[in-house]
Amino acid sequence: MADDRPILVFDFGAQYAQLIARRIRERSVLSELVPHDLTMAEITARNPAGIVLSGGPASVNEPDAPSVDPALFDLGVPVLGICYGMQAMAQALGGTVSGTGAGEFGKAELTVQPDAVLFTGLSPTSSCWMSHNDSVTILPDGFRATASSPGAPVAAMEDVARRLHAVQFHPEVVHTPGGTDMLERFAIDVCGLAGTWTPRRVIDEQIERIRAQVGDRRVLCGLSGGVDSAVAALLVHRAVGDQLTCVFVDHGMLREGEAEQVVETFGHHYKVPLVHVQAQERFLTLLAGVTDPERKRKIIGEAFIRVFEEEARKLDDVGFLVQGTLYSDVIESGSNTAAKIKSHHNVGGLPDDMDLELCEPLRLLFKDEVRQVGSELGMPERMVWRQPFPGPGLAIRIIGDVTEERLNILRHADAVLQEEIRAADWYRRLWQSFAVLPTIRSVGVMGDARTYDYPIIIRAVTSEDAMTADWARLPYDLLERISTRIINEVDGVNRVALDISSKPPGTIEWE
Repeated sequence: MADDRPILVFDFGAQYAQLIARRIRERSVLSELVPHDLTMAEITARNPAGIVLSGGPASVNEPDAPSVDPALFDLGVPVLGICYGMQAMAQALGGTVSGTGAGEFGKAELTVQPDAVLFTGLSPTSSCWMSHNDSVTILPDGFRATASSPGAPVAAMEDVARRLHAVQFHPEVVHTPGGTDMLERFAIDVCGLAGTWTPRRVIDEQIERIRAQVGDRRVLCGLSGGVDSAVAALLVHRAVGDQLTCVFVDHGMLREGEAEQVVETFGHHYKVPLVHVQAQERFLTLLAGVTDPERKRKIIGEAFIRVFEEEARKLDDVGFLVQGTLYSDVIESGSNTAAKIKSHHNVGGLPDDMDLELCEPLRLLFKDEVRQVGSELGMPERMVWRQPFPGPGLAIRIIGDVTEERLNILRHADAVLQEEIRAADWYRRLWQSFAVLPTIRSVGVMGDARTYDYPIIIRAVTSEDAMTADWARLPYDLLERISTRIINEVDGVNRVALDISSKPPGTIEWE
């Protein structure tokens, strides 16, 4: 069976819903996260190879709890229910879900039937990660129980004839040994997919889609120099050649030496048509006095678009704007299933009255997948592994009003941080590392004199895809060097602090 048919992951609000999709993709199978309330017509139009029902915080017995249309199970498409998804499946098919008073949270011992499809080749006993109050107490017709735990006599079930499977635990988390093998068996053995969704295939498919969307018209690419926009630009350039013009907008909120690097890499190395727009004063004027982070993002997003439209009018027949929008951007910017965390400037920050149609070849990819595509396209390692940098730049790392003075302070502090992180061989070990400037002042003593200057916050995190992150345990001696250098070398700073919050509850960026 061709691998262009996706496995759809229905999102019932679980914190691990995105992780399910990622784990399936790690097995070279395309999976997409979709709202749980897709209509049957919408599901059929997507032609899925399989469906996964995710976990969720509700109880299926609550009056307004999300439910599953029983018709879903008559499509002839394999379905895997996980946690809430298992309970919703059982209830929709005539089984019973009850609050037994024996909920399980965290690690639990699991006993499985080794002949069950999902558990083939796995140990009869192992541990798993549970998170439930309710349990399936009466199986739907045609199902058999295939696993149990101390708090859930029916910890898994299957109806092999109809290719319906379900587990009460979370196979997608690392705390469930063999969990990814279970997801692979569902994708490969049950759904019949071959596991050939690779970076090379992504490139070929996107080139076809770009050509079909763009036709003979000209295209602009909003180039930031980061890996996302760089990979998007190279994909489009490979698809349509000189129909593409890259526009690099220097909004004055880039890191030290960044503008020069972008111009050198794309204008000279890749020979991609490049327009360098100096717009520092324009953006600073628009941001004057603005402290609300959502307003910052929307102002910057709209200003970017207006600059692109102005550049497009200087060319003939430009109809499209290329952006390096990622799947995580789309998810975090909100949907009818996921809450909006923040508006990404290239998703929720776009104006409604755009003159250009968007071309987003990376919209269904996570960051690590974009890096794989970049490597396949021949991008140099230093660009492929460049840490993520937000489109609004340093504007959302200044907590408060953005001024030229504060930008210069933050830019200098961040340069010191990056230099020390690289020298200590930590750069590739981190998802992101950067400096934050809160617009508050504190008292200090320097040279026997009182100072009243800004603090700098160091933020360094580890992550796989930015959907979750943990603060990095940087060595004390490295932190000491960073702090000493910033205080000694950056005028206007007399204190350095370390952010040790994870995501959730915090986000990676401060705004």
